[in-house]
Amino acid sequence: MWYFSVSLNYLLTECGKVAQSSPYGKAVPERAIDGSRASNWHQGSCTHTQKDKNPWWRLDLLRKDCCHKRINGAEIRIGNSLENNGNANPRCAVITSISAGESKTFECRGMEGRFVNIVIPGRREFLTLCEVEVTGQPYGKKAPMVICNL
Repeated sequence: MWYFSVSLNYLLTECGKVAQSSPYGKAVPERAIDGSRASNWHQGSCTHTQKDKNPWWRLDLLRKDCCHKRINGAEIRIGNSLENNGNANPRCAVITSISAGESKTFECRGMEGRFVNIVIPGRREFLTLCEVEVTGQPYGKKAPMVICNL
């Protein structure tokens, strides 16, 4: 048995602009919003400033997404079946709302399966996902392992 956790990040980084007080080498400010949680400098996913007085980093969202309410009512489903493209698998959670710029984690304790689906049932809609991170762990283990980070 596995415990699954699904995190959704609705921050639209392609709609924002980042800046920082100064770059250190190739450590551009965009690295802080690249979707990678790598925390080792040598993995190339960290930003870095010079040794500035009052160093800073800033994200200007320019605008919030017009349509963050589209995700309302979406379902997270986990299972082994591909019936209805995997959308017939057991439901872990219903997403009531995720505000623009917000991340939300859904715990799917005890669910097992090969497929993780996010589906908006019963209505014609756009589905926009900016970051989906799925972690899982065998039942009884303490440390989760990242299954995928898309």
